[in-house]
Amino acid sequence: MVVYSFYIFDRHAECIYKRRWLPRPTSTVGKSRSDTVSGSAPTGLGQTVRSTDDDSKLVFGTVFSLRNMVRKLGGEEDNFVSFTTSQYKLHYYETPTNTKFVMLTDLKSPSMRIALQQIYINLFVEYVVKNPLSPTEHPGGVGVNNELFEESLEQFVQTRVLS
Repeated sequence: MVVYSFYIFDRHAECIYKRRWLPRPTSTVGKSRSDTVSGSAPTGLGQTVRSTDDDSKLVFGTVFSLRNMVRKLGGEEDNFVSFTTSQYKLHYYETPTNTKFVMLTDLKSPSMRIALQQIYINLFVEYVVKNPLSPTEHPGGVGVNNELFEESLEQFVQTRVLS
C-alpha cells in the first residue's frame, strides 16, 4: 500500500498540516534536481503542476461537498468515510471538534479510518493539543509546527500503514 499525502484541516477550513509521500521516481532523466528534491509530482499529458496550497484547497472542497451530499441524502447519522477514483482512494475522519483528517492512498488500501483515528488520538492530541506552546487556533494559515508530531507521523506511516 502506498500513502500519497495526508492533510489536517481545522474547524475554520484552514489546512493546518500537509505532508506528501510520493513514490520514488525510477529515473531522474529529464527532470531537474529541484523537482526531485521538492517532491513535486511529475506531470503527465495534459496535467499541470499545482502547488500544495492548491491541492489542499481542492481536497477540502471535495471533502466538504461529498460530506454535505452524504448528509443530505442519508441524514445526519450517515458519515462520509472514503471515496475512490481511478487514481487514488481518499480516506476521511472528522473529530468531535470538527478537525478533519484526510489521507490519500493507492487503490489497494483497505479502510484507513482506524489509522486516522489513531493518528488523531495518539499523535495529534498528544503532541499538538496537549503541548502548551502550540497555539489552540491556527489563524492565517499558521499550521502545526511540531517536530515530535512530524517524526511520530512518519514512523506511524512507515510501520503501521505501509507494513
